[in-house]
Amino acid sequence: MKNWLINLEPTETTFEIGVIQLAWLGDAVWELHQRMRYIKMPAKSKDLHLSVVNNVKANSQAESLIFLEPLLNDFEIDLVRRARNKTKRSPKGIQPNIYAKSTGFETLIGWLFLNNPKRLSDLFDQLELK
Repeated sequence: MKNWLINLEPTETTFEIGVIQLAWLGDAVWELHQRMRYIKMPAKSKDLHLSVVNNVKANSQAESLIFLEPLLNDFEIDLVRRARNKTKRSPKGIQPNIYAKSTGFETLIGWLFLNNPKRLSDLFDQLELK
């Protein structure tokens, strides 16, 4: 189940899509990935939901980005930087630097989902090992 991305084909050029739109998409892809991780676990719906929510919140996304940063190439690092710089405000209760990192993480996920699903799958595998 964890390799649900491997067989996806990259889409056509996506360079015209903005980083905020990529972050929006990346957030959905990350949540779907988390749901795929928990789908076979015997638990109540509420417990599954809470497990997924714990992994998709901004703090967890920021931690995932910090873990992955040494593995990223120059383009990916620049994409994350651009997304982090795009966030001017953060929701109440979230530190701005945490929100910026989570936005960078989501943007990376969104871009890789559209352009390089194999690479995204490899990074997800690395996160499973941590």
